[in-house]
Amino acid sequence: MDALFYGVNVAAITPQRPDSAEVDLAAALDLLDYLEKAGVGGIALAGTTGEFLHYSIEERTRLLSFAVKRVRIPILAGVTHSSLAGTLALAHQAIEAGAAGLLCMPPYFFRYGPADLLEFFRQVAERLDSATPRFLYNIPFFTSPIPVDVSLTLLSEGLYAGIKDSSGDLAQFEQLRELRERKPFTLLVGNDVIYTKARQRGAHGVVSGVACAVPELMLGLNRAIDQGQAAKTERLEARLQEFIVWLHEFPVPVGVKEAVAARGLTVGPHAIPLPPATEAKRREFRAWLEDWIPTVLAEAVAAE
Repeated sequence: MDALFYGVNVAAITPQRPDSAEVDLAAALDLLDYLEKAGVGGIALAGTTGEFLHYSIEERTRLLSFAVKRVRIPILAGVTHSSLAGTLALAHQAIEAGAAGLLCMPPYFFRYGPADLLEFFRQVAERLDSATPRFLYNIPFFTSPIPVDVSLTLLSEGLYAGIKDSSGDLAQFEQLRELRERKPFTLLVGNDVIYTKARQRGAHGVVSGVACAVPELMLGLNRAIDQGQAAKTERLEARLQEFIVWLHEFPVPVGVKEAVAARGLTVGPHAIPLPPATEAKRREFRAWLEDWIPTVLAEAVAAE
């Protein structure tokens, strides 16, 4: 299979201009430069970590157009919308901009059942007359879950090139992996919590929010898994999990944005103001990062 989006891909944040519903384009391009220089395989824009729902179709398209021109690595464009018409509009514009792939989750906010989702995803596929690969995006924490039977049907029919499964459910991952043995498709993990286990069991790669802040950790962990370096894998996996514990202290994606800011990049305001207790926890997290990041960077490149 084509190696597109294998390995470590980034679920990128979207820097926002202060007191505005607009993307901070200069900051976004700086972030793209930083991620490309780090050596990641691809970048997903306007996904959950990218807070796509805060931005208009026009803003999302503007960001994508500049991103495709800015970096040489493939861009996976989030085309999620609350409606079929909006999803198709975003998809057509992403194709025109030159995105390497389209990432499509179920329509957000309202809940839909299995039959609804099967029809929705079939309609998306059938109405996009393009060779641009389409990827299912299952993230049940924030919208209707894609039942594994629906995913298996769509992938079996060849309507989608792969799936980013952010459920964190290893049993579901195993069902997808078993299908892939009979029907080739790209199997990506979207939940960093289970990345190491899923990668060891055959996932092609990850679309990682953690990699937006510390790409070195995810790249080092990926190499250690590929090279069978058990001790290094265990050490970096422990670092990943302690970072995730901190992320769970905050609303998504506050923790990732704070960690990106700790790397010296502009992230803009959070979607809502932080209450005093969370603000205190945020300061504690930033102080923790001062010691943690240099240690992890050293461990990520160290020999086993």
